[in-house]
Amino acid sequence: MNRRIQDLSKFIKLTGDRAKLDAKANGTYIVYKTNDGQFVREYSNGEIERINEQDLEHE
Repeated sequence: MNRRIQDLSKFIKLTGDRAKLDAKANGTYIVYKTNDGQFVREYSNGEIERINEQDLEHE
């Protein structure tokens, strides 16, 4: 079972890395939830912007 968790963690990391590459290639950003529960936008230049949950309903 532990191996499955390791494989899943690796897959999630690779998916996030791919999303960052796509965002950079297209001049956009990725959105994710941080460990402390805050939603953020991360731009390809490394800038991170916090998002209010109210704003998420309109995206």
